Amino acid sequence: MSLRIEDITYVYDQGTAMAVNALNHISVEIPDGQFIGLVGHTGSGKSTFVQMLNGLLLPSSGHIYWDGQDIQADGFDRKRLRANVGLVFQYPEHQLFESDVLADVMFGPKNLELPAEECRKRAEEALMQVQLPKECWEMSPFDLSGGQKRRAAIAGVLAMHPRILILDEPTAGLDPRGRDEILEMVRRMKENLHMTIVLVSHSMDDVAEYTDRILVMNAGSILMDGTPEEVFARYEELEPIGLAAPQMVYIMQYLRGLGLPVNPNALTVEAGKEEILSHIADLNALTGKNFHAVGTGAVRTRKQPQGKTKAEGETVHA
Repeated sequence: MSLRIEDITYVYDQGTAMAVNALNHISVEIPDGQFIGLVGHTGSGKSTFVQMLNGLLLPSSGHIYWDGQDIQADGFDRKRLRANVGLVFQYPEHQLFESDVLADVMFGPKNLELPAEECRKRAEEALMQVQLPKECWEMSPFDLSGGQKRRAAIAGVLAMHPRILILDEPTAGLDPRGRDEILEMVRRMKENLHMTIVLVSHSMDDVAEYTDRILVMNAGSILMDGTPEEVFARYEELEPIGLAAPQMVYIMQYLRGLGLPVNPNALTVEAGKEEILSHIADLNALTGKNFHAVGTGAVRTRKQPQGKTKAEGETVHA
């Protein structure tokens, strides 16, 4: 089941002197099974756009189709749409409200009017999928840590068995370890549950590592739509709109400027490391140094100064 967006616009305070165009003639399709990164500077329209995808906001003009049906058509079941297209807000406090975590995660299935036993079963399965410890299930959601609140909020959406999961800045405010844990959890969910994921993020390194398609928004429009390699090859076009490519893109461009024939599509640290290691001989020829692969990295061995023994030579990590 795919989402098809055709020429949608959205105007806040339409018909008043305060009217603001938030989305401008967007057309895009979200097919099954993709991991999509949605990026753009603050105010580019990302949050407005994702709220359109499950009917929280309806377009001022244009159409959105879920499974071939117009979501604005008379008789269309928007409750079914929101069960299939789940949205996790940037701040989990905005969607956590029950007295304990388990009751909070059960709320969505209850809203679908499922039997109590099925609601509990779905909630427990979702909490296990997000790896929230059982000792947290009876706690108030407001007593959880920041990372645990995000897991609980994601579980509340997963319990509705959505086909598309939209995550609006799910790692905002988390430390590096917490960010990595959440993103790895999302990757596992996509693989194990065969879901479509839409990840809204300001981190170009994260979307380069985890997604297979990137939508770049600017001024309420889709500026770019392509694979990470296609989008970040246009890094010079991203900078004027307040975005940047992953750090490895600039490192690869610098090395190519030195004459090292590295692949500019090495976007992640791991890919960059492998690319540099595969060009050790070229690097030595260019620099006149003596780099060589050791374990998972590269080192440069200095020549023995005259009068020093072999044991006194130095191996310097590069």
